[in-house]
Amino acid sequence: MIVIEGCAVATADADGTEFTTGHVAVDGDRIVAVGAGRYPGEGERVDGTGCLATPGLVNTHHHLYQWATRGLAQQENLFGWLTELYPIWARLDEEVVAATSAAGLGWLALSGCTTSTDHHYVYPSGVGDLMAAQVAAAGEIGLRFHPCRGSMDLGASAGGLPPDEIVEDTEAALAATEEAINRFHDPSPGAMVRIAVAPCSPFSVTGKLMSESAALARRRGVRLHTHLAETAEEEEYCREKFGCTPVEYAERLGWLGDDVWLAHAVHLDADAVAAFGASGTGVAHCPSSNARLGAGVAPVPDLLAAGAPVGLGVDGAASQEGGQLGAELRMALYAARLRGGHDALTARQALALGTIGGARCLGRADELGSLEPGKLADVALWRIDDLGHAGIDDPVAALVFGPPATVELLLVGGRPVVERGELRTADTRELARRGVRAHERLVK
Repeated sequence: MIVIEGCAVATADADGTEFTTGHVAVDGDRIVAVGAGRYPGEGERVDGTGCLATPGLVNTHHHLYQWATRGLAQQENLFGWLTELYPIWARLDEEVVAATSAAGLGWLALSGCTTSTDHHYVYPSGVGDLMAAQVAAAGEIGLRFHPCRGSMDLGASAGGLPPDEIVEDTEAALAATEEAINRFHDPSPGAMVRIAVAPCSPFSVTGKLMSESAALARRRGVRLHTHLAETAEEEEYCREKFGCTPVEYAERLGWLGDDVWLAHAVHLDADAVAAFGASGTGVAHCPSSNARLGAGVAPVPDLLAAGAPVGLGVDGAASQEGGQLGAELRMALYAARLRGGHDALTARQALALGTIGGARCLGRADELGSLEPGKLADVALWRIDDLGHAGIDDPVAALVFGPPATVELLLVGGRPVVERGELRTADTRELARRGVRAHERLVK
């Protein structure tokens, strides 16, 4: 038993339950009690005075391998950025992927993240077992992990954006995706690893791979993920190539549904928003990456009003070098208000995006995303009595409006991963050294 008490508690449950001074009690990998005041039972006490307890944050979109290529293509839009970086990514290997995955996941843990996806879609031939390297890195850091087996089969010679040397044969990509499900997907309750099917994007994947990936995922009972409607250039591409918008193209190929979540969804008209809401299609909102690439601001309040699940993503570290999920709470709120005005999104809605919204996107709202008895013990305890937050009376406002808060304690399945702002499962200095070596292998 671990009992966190003396802290403010924001449960992120359906009723928005909060306690000014309360407790969260954990037994094994499950939450057994959440309430006001002291917990009446026994257990190892954690003094949460000056802190806020929330569900652990859920990262719904990332490209961990990009940790090795941060700071490049600084002035490019998405297509120019990809064109500059694809030839560098063609040199990826198992060692680079292992190092970048560990570094990126360790950094995410320090920002309050307990569950992360990853969308890896660059598979040069003969470079080792990249998916196994990622899964091992997640096990090392101790985060719950939803790697998405990505793919590209539309090279430049066939009208796509990526160079031919880093795309796969369609059938080979589908076979490798099913192999990843066979090897790593755990459908059981409390799973630490689950696989999703994730062809990359409309401008790097054939319609055949998109539609057959959807069929594969539904046959195997796993979720679907891809990039969609990220930029104006993508919309122009889809209108020219397919005679429709990206969302219309996705719908045509069977890519709307409550087993799908899509990265970005910046350029949506009213019909697209309504289609997402009606179908239960989720959105991974990546506000900092969208700002870095000048892509625009997703219509998050409209999507929420329509009933679509919306979570947060840091996106790849080469398009959002900060890589901290906690900081995306504030960025999401600011971006929504830049687009829609001062009351477009509240602090509590921003927190919900990073917690229960992300859990909905991953199909795990029954286990993750809120502090409720019976759910998995994925808990973030944030220090909000330091200089950067002291005097903000509303603890949720302190977390969202204030500077990135130190994680006092991070539990994943009841296991401490971060304590007093320090990663307990790996040496951050060694993670940094490995990250530098990965960067040098690719860039220098």
